[in-house]
Amino acid sequence: MKSKPLELLGENILPGESKIVEVEIAKLQTMTKLKIPIIIERSKIDGPVVLFSAGLHGDEINGTEIVRQIIRRKINKPKCGTIICIPIINIFGFVNQSRQFPDGRDLNRVFPGSKTGSLASRFAHFLVKEIIPVIDYAVDFHAGGASRFNAPQIRIVPNNTQLKELAKVFNAPFTLYSKNIQGSFRNACTKLDVKMLLFEGGKSLDLNSKITQAGIEGSKRFLFHLDMLNPKKDADFTESPTIFIEKSNWIRAQYSGMFIGLTKVGNYINKGEILATISDPFGKVEHKVKAPNSGYLINANDASIVYQGDAIFHISTHLEN
Repeated sequence: MKSKPLELLGENILPGESKIVEVEIAKLQTMTKLKIPIIIERSKIDGPVVLFSAGLHGDEINGTEIVRQIIRRKINKPKCGTIICIPIINIFGFVNQSRQFPDGRDLNRVFPGSKTGSLASRFAHFLVKEIIPVIDYAVDFHAGGASRFNAPQIRIVPNNTQLKELAKVFNAPFTLYSKNIQGSFRNACTKLDVKMLLFEGGKSLDLNSKITQAGIEGSKRFLFHLDMLNPKKDADFTESPTIFIEKSNWIRAQYSGMFIGLTKVGNYINKGEILATISDPFGKVEHKVKAPNSGYLINANDASIVYQGDAIFHISTHLEN
């Protein structure tokens, strides 16, 4: 079957064509144009349109590395259909190594945005009007913030059989059920009937090869499932099935002090197991942090100093049977 016409951002993408569309989103105070490259690869054969995106939060650079390698390894050259890659959505945050837009807003909380709103709101509006309507599937890559390191995981809404099947296909070590957040990119995609998987892995301002590999291999399995994977690429199906987590809880620091973690993200821990110590800098007090229940450790704080009330560990409390 021949491909249907595809128009994106005023550009007509022909069957079998590769194109980079640079979108000017704003100008700096110096009048320098700020552009976001959108990399598009079309097969000559008709099929779904898939988006791989990252950098919605500008400091979550591990997601950018995953999408970069998808492009670099030519995984984005599809057997059929179209693959759109946006390695950095929040180019402002990436340049400034910041989570937010220059207006101080979190881009992932202002969707669907407004044509006449704040800078972040205007860009959210652009994504909703220009990008989301042409895609069928999306994988959006994120990382933990504030020194918190996430185990590689997919997040989907509960009670959605289609997303659950796609999460099984992606097969990250963990899949968490989490509701869509109002104003989020994922929520905007859901409202426009785009099937999105949200990938979390690693932490902000950090590159981790294991997280990167988990994202790449999951993306290849995702494309293979859609019969879109480049025939020159192989998908790895030897990994253990993803663990579905229905409920989880954050463990928060009961004391302020120097923080030393004693266990790794992804491990199964037992109730009462010592997870970390929090100490004063003068050698007088050392508090042990114990696991309140058994479960998988899906996030750990890598900070050296914590304050009372800081989130330090995320642990599963109920797995899906």
